[in-house]
Amino acid sequence: MNNKNWLDRLTPPGMKKMFSKTDTPENLWVKCPLSGEMVFHKDLEAGLFVTPAGHHMRIGPATRFRITFDDDNWERITVPEVAEDPLKFKDDKRYTDRLKAARAKTGDSDSVSVGVGAIKGLQSVVFVQNFNFMGGSLGMGAGEGFITAAQEAVKRNLPMVAFTAAGGARMQEGALSLMQMPRTTLALNELKDAGLPYIVVLTDPTTGGVTASYAMLGDVHLAEPRALICFAGPRVIEQTIREKLPEGFQRSEYLLEKGMIDAVVDRRHLRDKLFKILSALTQPAAA
Repeated sequence: MNNKNWLDRLTPPGMKKMFSKTDTPENLWVKCPLSGEMVFHKDLEAGLFVTPAGHHMRIGPATRFRITFDDDNWERITVPEVAEDPLKFKDDKRYTDRLKAARAKTGDSDSVSVGVGAIKGLQSVVFVQNFNFMGGSLGMGAGEGFITAAQEAVKRNLPMVAFTAAGGARMQEGALSLMQMPRTTLALNELKDAGLPYIVVLTDPTTGGVTASYAMLGDVHLAEPRALICFAGPRVIEQTIREKLPEGFQRSEYLLEKGMIDAVVDRRHLRDKLFKILSALTQPAAA
């Protein structure tokens, strides 16, 4: 018995296959985590990935460099390679397998990228963490990337801007990960000795060992709206002290109110803000 309907019998061979898959991208619409509103992806991109409700979506290095540097014109600085899986770490997966998966997902070798370019005409070294790469975790590769950025700034006599986004230290590297905190601090001392500005832009989330080191050692600290900025997260603190924390605790606005950061800046105005700060900190003092 022929189970084909009359339309199947009339459809030329191969035609059905041509129309069986849609050409519509899966991410054509994006749901705003703040309001629940569906936002057209092209509109979201045009608004620098800030939703109409004001939620700042997480973005990777490629997008960050594109919206920070003039005309998306910048030079990538190669980060030195480090030993992979020095502890031969394995939980439910091998560390090497996690690295392969993160690299395939992001196209980056580790959680940080470094670029040099102009911000409204002012040449700067920019360091960007990618939360999509194993939570932006700070390991040997990320530490080496930060040190490379700082040394490049000293070599070129340029200010440095760091966009932080991290879930903390990379547990698969144990104490070797924790060692990156003092190493990056020493690199910042070289920047300070050279009299070069270091500006930090804290994005969602910036936590753990990154917050306990270079994320809070800037000359000026800016933050994107509602970014989570902390050492231990609110859930851990609530479980420890067994008390409910204040609304917005550890978010950008709360930290600004308490004097931990200097300003909360909408991403759409961030380039202008960086230019004003860098201009003020790099121009020669009046005689």
